[in-house]
Amino acid sequence: MANTRVLVVEDEEALATLLEYNLRRENFDVALAADGEEALMKIEEFQPDIVILDWMLPRVSGIEVCRQIRSKAETKNLPIIMLTARSEEADRIRGLETGADDYLTKPFSTNELIARVRAVLRRIRPALVQEEVKVGDIRVDRTAHRVWRGEAEVHLGPTEFRLLDHLIQHPGRVFSREQLLNAVWGSDVYVEVRTVDVHIGRLRKALNKAADGDPIRTVRSAGYSLSPER
Repeated sequence: MANTRVLVVEDEEALATLLEYNLRRENFDVALAADGEEALMKIEEFQPDIVILDWMLPRVSGIEVCRQIRSKAETKNLPIIMLTARSEEADRIRGLETGADDYLTKPFSTNELIARVRAVLRRIRPALVQEEVKVGDIRVDRTAHRVWRGEAEVHLGPTEFRLLDHLIQHPGRVFSREQLLNAVWGSDVYVEVRTVDVHIGRLRKALNKAADGDPIRTVRSAGYSLSPER
């Protein structure tokens, strides 16, 4: 699960810290948010692969955060596990109908939560837990760091591989240069935004050398996406 990004939205500091520690121990990349407003900002900045979302939050409730995630095209398929002290069936149904993929009632064991996270990812985002991912005629072996297009092996540098690995997890989704910088280089490293263009160019050249048709789409004023059907 290395490089799988989990956003924990929980206003109880002790619980948030406990979840962060245990998720990091399982090799997840973790970010924390203490209220609904911060959660919505972190979703845009951190681009999590799954959100663990408390129902009762300051400022913006967990239910409203869930609604907003589902209302946006770029996050409508983002997996969500809701945490709540509410155990009534009507509340569980409301959470699931709002868009949560799973529901866990407090108190719970961290082992159960991690098992639920893995199960939701396997069901909804299988590319994150598979060692090999195939989209169109592009195949990526994430363990061996090898790439093929059709029958031809494509040789990529480490940065180009990370770019492709990120894009292939979200086929068709458009990422801005800033989002790709955060995902591939990390938010704590200063890199010029135009550096993304250079590495996208190298990735595109390598993929196009192996087969006809450019699988990387440039969206003016927006960014890049992997669209293998092209």
